Amino acid sequence: MHDHHGHDHGHHHHHPAPASFDRAFAIGIALNLGFVGVEAYYGWKIDSLALLADAAHNLSDVAGLVLAWGGVLAGRLRPDARHTYGWKRASILAAFINALLLLVAMGSLGWEAVQRLQSPQPVEGWTMMAVAGVGIVINTATALLFMRGGEHDLNIRGAFLHMAADALVSAGVVLAGALVLWQGWAWIDPVLSLVIALVIVVGTWHLFRQSLHLLFDGVPEQLDLVEVRALLERLPGVERVHDLHVWAMSSTEIALTAHLVMPDGGADDAFLRDASAQLAARFRIGHVTLQAVRVPFMQPCFEPLERA
Repeated sequence: MHDHHGHDHGHHHHHPAPASFDRAFAIGIALNLGFVGVEAYYGWKIDSLALLADAAHNLSDVAGLVLAWGGVLAGRLRPDARHTYGWKRASILAAFINALLLLVAMGSLGWEAVQRLQSPQPVEGWTMMAVAGVGIVINTATALLFMRGGEHDLNIRGAFLHMAADALVSAGVVLAGALVLWQGWAWIDPVLSLVIALVIVVGTWHLFRQSLHLLFDGVPEQLDLVEVRALLERLPGVERVHDLHVWAMSSTEIALTAHLVMPDGGADDAFLRDASAQLAARFRIGHVTLQAVRVPFMQPCFEPLERA
């Protein structure tokens, strides 16, 4: 993910086409909805908190998948006179809401588990194991559908993490069922729910922070602004760089604007084309706007000395 140099030099614009994930989303949503029904029914029937919690959490996943898909689809809407960027940011927003949902779901799961710890109830181990076993298969299958997209797209990575977390949850529930059968420990059901919640919160925190950062036009984390500035300052004829801004337009596309102070001029088409090509090849920045001035007239937004 941190390698700027290696991949796709020529074609920075089309990443793995998002279209290929439409089928993944449709299959994932259908499989998970069916599973939520099965799991909730049996959880209610045998009164297992771990199963019911997992069903609720799987339902939040269906919502997460729907959101992530909505983000991808919205990103494809054409820009128009009212929204010159189109709706690309939807993918960042979807990643953010996805993380938020997961954190909230885990909070309520943890609360319920703490309540349940005070009065553990016996549960049927075999049913727990069987139902959660199906969950491992379904969640792993769904996660694999999204595996390829994660390194280029925060939103797809959110969907992948969500599904991978679920496969772990289901594996934990299988283990709990086995322990209940073997030792008859009723407390294993709520304790396990707590462990699951903790694991998922730790995994989601980064996605939450990163998507929030991008929502506020933060510099995407794989980019070093100091290096970007250095590349621009090395261009022939450039004396200083003012008003440099780099931000994410969507979870896969990066934009840059800058003023180049060039006392002797020289910013012709060839110069600009070369500058754009270098930024695309090295940093995957696909949307570049450069303004060349002989005498700087803008107040710089922040001094380059303080490393952002």
